[in-house]
Amino acid sequence: MILPGATIGVLGGGQLGRMFAQAAARMGYRVHVFDPNSGCPAGEVAAKEVNAEFTDAAALAAFAAECDVVTYEFENIPVEPLRKLQPAVLLRPDPTVLWIAQNRLREKTWLKEHGIPHARFAESGQGVGIVEAARQIGMPCVVKTADFGYDGKGQRKIRTIDEAATVSAEFAGRPWVMETWVDFACEVSVVVARGGDGDVRTFPVAENVHENHILSQSIVPARIGESVAREAREIAVRIAERLELVGLIGVEMFVSPDGSVLVNEIAPRTHNSGHYTMDACTLSQFEQQVRAVCGLPLGRPELMSPAVMVNLLGDLWSRGVPPWVKVLQIDGVALHLYGKREARPGRKMGHMTVTRSNAAAARSVAADITKKLVRKD
Repeated sequence: MILPGATIGVLGGGQLGRMFAQAAARMGYRVHVFDPNSGCPAGEVAAKEVNAEFTDAAALAAFAAECDVVTYEFENIPVEPLRKLQPAVLLRPDPTVLWIAQNRLREKTWLKEHGIPHARFAESGQGVGIVEAARQIGMPCVVKTADFGYDGKGQRKIRTIDEAATVSAEFAGRPWVMETWVDFACEVSVVVARGGDGDVRTFPVAENVHENHILSQSIVPARIGESVAREAREIAVRIAERLELVGLIGVEMFVSPDGSVLVNEIAPRTHNSGHYTMDACTLSQFEQQVRAVCGLPLGRPELMSPAVMVNLLGDLWSRGVPPWVKVLQIDGVALHLYGKREARPGRKMGHMTVTRSNAAAARSVAADITKKLVRKD
């Protein structure tokens, strides 16, 4: 058990690391952040910021020497340098969890081997090209790069053989995974934490709405039946247990029109769709992550109010700084900005959470505020 007053290291300096550092500091921990870029969002609120590449073994070793436990802000961190740190410092989750999650092929294969429901898939390197795989899987289907994909990047939908031929040329020489197209009713996600003692806790199921492959809103509670929500939570727990997770993960899932649930992706960290927990739950996903990686008793997450979380993207800055007073003047609306220096289209610059007596009312308020944030001058 790593008690308050100790130092937690975070690999990655984005907004997830920032909100983790804020939660940890409130609980009495020091947080050191390791990121290649100086002045990163997490570094601004941490006790110490170290800047070096994730492949710099000497810098990683020096960083770890000052920490009692090290965790991650995102999953695309080279695993081999981390394995060399393990004799000297606790890494939670284990780097093997990152290794599985940072590659779509390994992730899909792991889901298949452990009996977790998922979409049918084919892979490169099996003597079958994209065109033949599309014929076998059936169209429409989607092909994705095996590595480093997020927010819809590195993937293409295939509707015809001609499109398959075009995509085949685009993906030439790159490992890929092809999945059958899932005609889903909605996408949901569950944030789940597991402690070193095997205790597992799930947050309420969130329903996610995307625009241009980027999460736009998370609605809680999700607009699904209780039996579907229970299945989603049970699947998330099963994944955490079979990974022997010590930490926290987000599990994205598709809900089909008949109510069946298929896992899309897992992320061994806090999750964008879990930001609502900061304002609508008895504890946030970030505090739960602190508890899990430090061996403290896990909190019991309960929803105090229906909520809608809205991502604030760089597009809002196209005519200057958005008029934040239009958010702050409304009760039951919490604004979270990430301190990023440059606003770019599609870049996550912050989020707001609207809490109301029901999700429909929260969505209505969120839509009204979002319109007001678009500057007309």
